[in-house]
Amino acid sequence: MTRPILYIGNRNYSSWSLRPHMALAMAGIPFDEKLIRFGEPEFGRKVRRISKAGLVPILEHNGLKIWDTLAIMEYAAETWPEKNLWPKNRAARAMARSISAEMHSGFRNIRNELPMNLHWGPKRFPVTEAAAAEVIRIETLFADARKAYGKSGPFLFGMFSIADAMFTPVLSRFETYRIPISKVTHTYQQAVLSTPAFQDWKALALKEPWIEAHDEVDESKVIND
Repeated sequence: MTRPILYIGNRNYSSWSLRPHMALAMAGIPFDEKLIRFGEPEFGRKVRRISKAGLVPILEHNGLKIWDTLAIMEYAAETWPEKNLWPKNRAARAMARSISAEMHSGFRNIRNELPMNLHWGPKRFPVTEAAAAEVIRIETLFADARKAYGKSGPFLFGMFSIADAMFTPVLSRFETYRIPISKVTHTYQQAVLSTPAFQDWKALALKEPWIEAHDEVDESKVIND
């Protein structure tokens, strides 16, 4: 079996690339990463040589090319079943898949107002009522998962799973923009953001010199307190 290659975008901005990185790294699956920088003139052409979807991340493995974050992690779960990327318990697994899909397709106000940006912050930043409502929904998901299935470890379902990988970028946003969060969320946030997998990613992100204007936020709106 060949070593998988994960093609990613800028670590500072690419929340979708961070997710499969977290899943593979936390599961201890050896893989290589190749970065294709956002904004470079050849970005689209380089990505389309690998996948006609024209987006990162992409996983290349044993002649297969898998695109889309959730598809990549589902492939990893099937290919390395011994790594238990989903919870073993059927009910927990059903919930983990449900909240992962909700993260995959939802929370558009948080995405638009609070782009992932590891260089920026931590600074207090205002959010709209729509984004604040999404924060409440996310915190409810965390609290419900932790209460029902989190007794065996610090993550949503005890051991780290795809669900945790899916929510890692939003946890980083909560830190970057100093979003008020509950004690349960804060404890969970610190468990995820202190992992070697995230810390390694962040260290490399902070070394990136590239600035993407559309992923930066308006400094004039920062709340000084």
